[in-house]
Formats: sequence, structure tokens, C-alpha cells
Amino acid sequence: MATVARVLVAMTPSGVCKMAKVQEESLLEIGGQGPAPIKDYYHLLITSTQVIWRWWKISLRAEFRNARPGELKESHSEYLEDSTLQRQVKIVFGPGILNYSLDLCQGQADYLLRLPESIHLKIMSHLDLEDVARLAGTCCRFKQLCSSEEFWEQTVRMHWDTVPAEVEELAEELGWRNVFFTNKLQLQKQISRRKQRNQSGAGAATGLQVDSLIRLSESKHGLK
Repeated sequence: MATVARVLVAMTPSGVCKMAKVQEESLLEIGGQGPAPIKDYYHLLITSTQVIWRWWKISLRAEFRNARPGELKESHSEYLEDSTLQRQVKIVFGPGILNYSLDLCQGQADYLLRLPESIHLKIMSHLDLEDVARLAGTCCRFKQLCSSEEFWEQTVRMHWDTVPAEVEELAEELGWRNVFFTNKLQLQKQISRRKQRNQSGAGAATGLQVDSLIRLSESKHGLK
């Protein structure tokens, strides 16, 4: 992860601007119904400056028919001292979300995970494959990204001066990761076999068309 951090520092000013933009957005947003028998709906939003807790009363009872939605806004420091709200968050969303929300309010936000996928791929393009393997083991998000077709296509194109159209077609069939880890001699063999299959398939299709035309012609002559 130290390598990733160095890449972030070395990014262009435009990349730094995108990083700042992410920091201004919401850090956490989650909503859902409370656990049974609670039917009320809750929404938790944590931004870079405040915690917003909203709730909607859902009940068939007459006294709650005209109940208005509620909203509570607190600063990060206020939320860290509000044991009542923390208890509500834990009941509705579980201890995992509570602990994560407390970390965010203590300035422990993981901005790297919040970057757009295009920026992640840009960062990963500067990493060795050993570093990519380590990155994949850090969390589910990076594991998914490190095995994505977008990443392996990017990797193949970086290691090849030009990617032939035949290789692109083979990648659609086998996947870009398999293309990357297959040596060029084996790729040539697979491309040749693929061409032969396509040619034999085209020949068989042509033969069927000819047979159909012959049968159609014979049928017409028979009618005459």
C-alpha cells in the first residue's frame, strides 16, 4: 500500500483536484428499515462536516398518521459524544456501521477507496504485478478491481506495442487475463485454431445454404 501512496503523491494536479472533490462529498450514506418489530425507515448521512440522521414513522395507528419525518443534524464532535444517537445507529444498522461512522467522525476516512474506478486503474497502471496481488488482498473492492477485465485489458495494452485485432477477438472469448498470461506462441496457435473453426463453420453454413437451394429448386421443378 506504500507504493499506492507514492503513486497518489506523484499524480498530476488534476488528479489532486479530483481527490479534493471526493473529500467534499458524503463519506457514508445508508438507509433502511429498523429491525422487527420496528417498521420505521431510517437514513444516515455523514459528510465531511456533519452527521445527519433522518427517520420516517411507518404505522397504521391513527396517532401516527400525520407524523412528519424527523431530522437531526450534529457536528462530528457532537456525534462522538451522543451515546443516544450512537445506540440508535447500532440498533438499526448494526455495530459494523456504528464503528465505521465513529472512525469517519474521528478523521479516519479511507479516501483511497472512494476514488472513481478510472483513478484506481490509473494508479494500478504504475504498480508491479506483485504489488497488484498484495492490493487485491486488502479488501473486496480492490480484489474485484484487480480481477476485472478493464484492469487486465489495460495491462495487456501497456505491455504490447500494438494489440492485433485477432488478439482482441480472442480476448473476448478467453478474457484479457488469460491473454496476458499466455505466451505469444500459444496465442498464435489459439488464433490459428480459432480461424480454422470459423472457416469450417462458415463452410458448413455455406454447404447448408447450397443444399437448401437445391432442394428448393427440385421442389419447384416437381410442382411444374
